[in-house]
Amino acid sequence: MEGVKQTGLLQATNAINDNTLPVIVEGDKKTYDLKDIELAAKYDSLWLRELYKSTPFFDDLYSEVVELNHNLVTESKLNTDTLKMRLQRLNQKTPFNVAYNPSLENVINSFLVRKRGLIERMLTISQFYFPLFEEQLDNHDIPLEMKYLAIVESALNPKARSRVGATGLWQFMYSTGKMYNLDVSSYVDERRDPIKSTEAACLYLSKLYDIFDDWDLALAAYNSGPGNVNKAIRRSGGYKNYWNIRRNLPRETAGYVPAFLATMYLFEYAEEHGIKAQKVDRTYFETDTIHVKSLITFDQISELVGVGTEELKVLNPSYKLNIIPYVKGKNYTLRLPKAAMGKFVANEEAIYAHVDQELKKKESPLPQLVKADNRIRYKVRSGDYLGKIAARYGVGVSQIKRWNGLKSNNLRIGQRLTIYSRKPVLSSKSTSKSTKASTNKVSLADTKVHTVQSGDSLWTISRKYPGISIENLREWNGISGNNLKPGTKLKLCDCSS
Repeated sequence: MEGVKQTGLLQATNAINDNTLPVIVEGDKKTYDLKDIELAAKYDSLWLRELYKSTPFFDDLYSEVVELNHNLVTESKLNTDTLKMRLQRLNQKTPFNVAYNPSLENVINSFLVRKRGLIERMLTISQFYFPLFEEQLDNHDIPLEMKYLAIVESALNPKARSRVGATGLWQFMYSTGKMYNLDVSSYVDERRDPIKSTEAACLYLSKLYDIFDDWDLALAAYNSGPGNVNKAIRRSGGYKNYWNIRRNLPRETAGYVPAFLATMYLFEYAEEHGIKAQKVDRTYFETDTIHVKSLITFDQISELVGVGTEELKVLNPSYKLNIIPYVKGKNYTLRLPKAAMGKFVANEEAIYAHVDQELKKKESPLPQLVKADNRIRYKVRSGDYLGKIAARYGVGVSQIKRWNGLKSNNLRIGQRLTIYSRKPVLSSKSTSKSTKASTNKVSLADTKVHTVQSGDSLWTISRKYPGISIENLREWNGISGNNLKPGTKLKLCDCSS
């Protein structure tokens, strides 16, 4: 064929200014070959894997703060005199009241014994977020140590959501978020946006400091509200020192400031305790943003610039449906690694032309609603659980339970389930071919064994595998207590049935 190299590939080389995208076609497969202005070196994705792992730690840390027993003496990991000396040094370089007391010592020892693995994870993940936090805190004249608050609040998980609805790295309630102009809609939740939520947190913390003129009390008010702190001050006879009013604060807040100070101590003296972070290759500042000019989906972005959808979710956590909307008068941004941003900017007009063309082909608006012809009847097999089935068909566990009137997560072999699949229902001819391709997508759900890691608990493990409850784990593995030994292998199904 004239003008085409005989390499087995048909390569379309239309110019960028023609609003078309360079395409490589091999058989029935089509990929997009976008070029950046400058080729960037490949980077290691260790930081990304650590960010994924942060998700279950929010619940674990939240439980630890709420259930802290300040009077419980934990096996000491450090000499009390050494701790006093280190806290005194820490107190000299921070406006927080970092004074020794037995309660704080107990919390530090508890973290060293029970949450060492969690602290190591946070040290690694913090390399991604802390540069962003420090810049914003400095702009607002807030102590840089306030960055540790995000660890206590959310375990550095931008999608963290508490049982009362507080959301994001800084755990804003809906009403408080609105006060600080954080947009919440069907598509977007800016409480999950690292930059916008950090700016809002700085404004809120500054306001609380203006009220109490004390950073410890500002911290307590951030957690429980200024009204509860004022009540505690009155009930304590007018004392304004946190440790003097702590007994009159809500239980969660009573453990909140000690958890913050313990986290600060362990980060500042991590090396002395042998706690080491894994080095990451990119921080938040090694990404860049661009305002979108048209509605675009994560799948389209991934296909065009070669960034995985999971990475897009990490970099753009405020978008609920993996869709970046376009609304006149609002500025919605896409965050990408700088290497990929070069590709996007260099091909921007062609990308939007392609996306517009793709959207016109669709018969139904985004997100597509489930159609009746996607209804299937599924027969439960040995080893199945709701999370596994939900992942296979691209639906939620709660949806399967609602469609079938299930009141628990328990299933029996041979049970028939009605499912309205969001994934194409394949014909018998293509089933075997697609099974292999889909294995990677549901590899987590297909896992039948979980190896206990440092910092794991039955709660965090159950959160990793939708459809599996703490009771399931106890029953399947003959567990009566709560203690788990790292390296233990836990069954994730009733594999004996």
